Formats: sequence, structure tokens, C-alpha cells
Amino acid sequence: MLKDSAIMAVLPAKDINRAKDFYRDKLGLEPSETIEESLLYRCGKGTSFLIYQTDNAGTAKNTQMGWETDNLERDMEELRGRGVVFEDYDFPGLKTENGVSTDSFGKGAWFLDSEGNILNIAQRA
Repeated sequence: MLKDSAIMAVLPAKDINRAKDFYRDKLGLEPSETIEESLLYRCGKGTSFLIYQTDNAGTAKNTQMGWETDNLERDMEELRGRGVVFEDYDFPGLKTENGVSTDSFGKGAWFLDSEGNILNIAQRA
């Protein structure tokens, strides 16, 4: 049943207006809909994500959403130009150099949004 259904990521925001500014100014995204106090964003291939206001934002310690790209370095350069700061990690199973991790899957990079959510861009090998 669910394998054929569309999915939508859901992200928390302590300040929905600050989040809206971040996603517009840093990521170049505009909400396609406003649903009460939530923002719906549409991305490629029919995917989407929702941002809603809650005091629980920024408490997750894991990647909450990611985008797949065909050119990680190009996208990182553009995002850095918009002020996005990529995280560096060094722990078992994940080590980054200049913000990039490389493994058998491919390459990945992580950054925080304005609400402390951990986001990712990745390029498959």
C-alpha cells in the first residue's frame, strides 16, 4: 500500500517566519502553499516537504531531510555563496573533509537550517 504512495518530509520550526526567510534566502525555495501556520514546499520529481511551527524544533541529532544532486561540488559552492555553512564530522562511520563525506554510496554534505534541523545534499557514486 505505502510503497506506491507519495511521501512528504515534515520539519519543525520554532519561528516559522525565520524558517521561511532561510529557505527563501539561503536555499532559493518559496512555499507553494501556506496551510494554517505551516509552509508546504514542492521540489523535484513530485517530492515535497512541510515546515510547521513547534517548540520542539532543533532537538533531533540526525539528518532529517536531504536532496539528491548530480553535482555536489557545484551545489555546495552555490549554497556557500548564499551563506550556508556546511558541517564537519569526525566519528566512526562518518568523516568529512571541507564539509564532504565520501563512501561507497557516493558523496554527502550536511548543514543546519535556521531552526537547527540537519539537512543533507548527496550525490550517488
